[in-house]
Amino acid sequence: MTTSASQSPEAQMDDDRNSRSTPQPQQTHRIKLNVGGELFETTAATLLSAGPDSLLAALASSVDLDRPIFIDRDPEIFSVLLSLLRTNRLPSSALRFSKQELAEESLYYGLESRLRSAASPPPLSGIDASLVDTIRPAADAFPSAFSSGAADGSLWIAHGGQISAYDWNLTHIATVRTHLDDITAVRRVWPDVAAVGSQSAAGLHFYDLSGGRHVGSAHWTDSTDPRIYKTKVFAVADSPGSVFASFDSNHRENCIIQVDKSTLQITAELGRQSGNSAKAVVAGKLKYLPESGAVFGSAVSFGAFGYAGYMRIWDPRHGGKVVWETNEPGSGRSSSRFGDSFADVDVDVEEGLMFKVGSKSGDVAMADLRNLGEDPWQVFVGRERGLEVWSRVRNARDEDGGGDGDDERKLGGYRRNLVDRVEENGGEKGSIRSMEGGGERLFVSRQGLDGIEVEEDTFTQEDVAAAALRMHTTAHQRWRPSREIARSRCEGRRK
Repeated sequence: MTTSASQSPEAQMDDDRNSRSTPQPQQTHRIKLNVGGELFETTAATLLSAGPDSLLAALASSVDLDRPIFIDRDPEIFSVLLSLLRTNRLPSSALRFSKQELAEESLYYGLESRLRSAASPPPLSGIDASLVDTIRPAADAFPSAFSSGAADGSLWIAHGGQISAYDWNLTHIATVRTHLDDITAVRRVWPDVAAVGSQSAAGLHFYDLSGGRHVGSAHWTDSTDPRIYKTKVFAVADSPGSVFASFDSNHRENCIIQVDKSTLQITAELGRQSGNSAKAVVAGKLKYLPESGAVFGSAVSFGAFGYAGYMRIWDPRHGGKVVWETNEPGSGRSSSRFGDSFADVDVDVEEGLMFKVGSKSGDVAMADLRNLGEDPWQVFVGRERGLEVWSRVRNARDEDGGGDGDDERKLGGYRRNLVDRVEENGGEKGSIRSMEGGGERLFVSRQGLDGIEVEEDTFTQEDVAAAALRMHTTAHQRWRPSREIARSRCEGRRK
């Protein structure tokens, strides 16, 4: 016996009559809403601009034009959101409400993406960047590591043995306690999953922050070498299909392991080495290079004779072969620029560029990852302390239309912008431990600071309402470190 999925002619006629009897909204129809006892009048076009999946668009399509429809919500916040729909901007009255209040109401009406867009900070150029907030976890407050890998400007902070998650508007959404006493490496490897490690406990561990549970672990062991046991994680990176972690044993054996994301099983071992020299220590920083499928790693150590370390690139597709490396200080003139070994290094994976900071001069040097040779570095020169952002200049000549382009602040197509000068911030600050870009924000951790500093560009005068609101509600943009190069100029800084 079969059943026909088609309707009878009578049923089709009934549906046609019902569809004709349901009024379809015209863009100019005036619609009345009663929100929490306060009457609002607007057009169907304004409500439909909220998006087809929003509550307001549904109301515009089903409302009785002769009677206001009642919504049992806060009328004052609705007034702010209605103004946002009308002008695509936040009114000054938005400043009366907390970020949580605005976010919750926008979520109810289906306007969260519009609120994000309206409250978004401008692209982080560094020229007007300033400290806008400091995110402080509630317990075990001194951050030991953080991850801002998402493009929406959200942040995960490790403090003690806990991980606290903050969403796109930097609102605290969850804190998960792990089995570790202290977390020294954290990386967001899925939207809700973090890979964490500790230099005081063995293994790489995966935690689901949405469910607050441990979902797996990976340990570097070697059945043929009894020295490889209780190995600890120093750095974590990830690709679309793998997680990479640098491990170190108590017997100075170290390597980088590759873990399959779907199974959490170790699939490869890269760059195994042993010894106590600066050229053989465990990698303290890892970065996956999607253009080539390679893995970049670096290590820096500090001793009686200053800084020393290495940079290397491994190819996991060819058994972890080293395809490029440099050691500083080394035997050649280019290895450390006359004894000025690097104190830190980072990679812009989108632009294919590498940046390092000289330990003595504080100079920033850049190299093209697609053209690495014996001396690939171009050097920028700086002479001041504090946090700086270097921005790419489209025209290498003076932006004001004159000059010879030889200004110390504008070299090699980049311009230095002073961001965090000591005299403007109430005196000396703690030395910078690490920094990372996420969305249109720069996150900075400092020695002795019980939180993570958030740097953003300021708004123009006409955007003053949204500028103040960015303390409450901010949105997602992509931050390109090739155009925004932040660095610390704190003398004697140790990693």
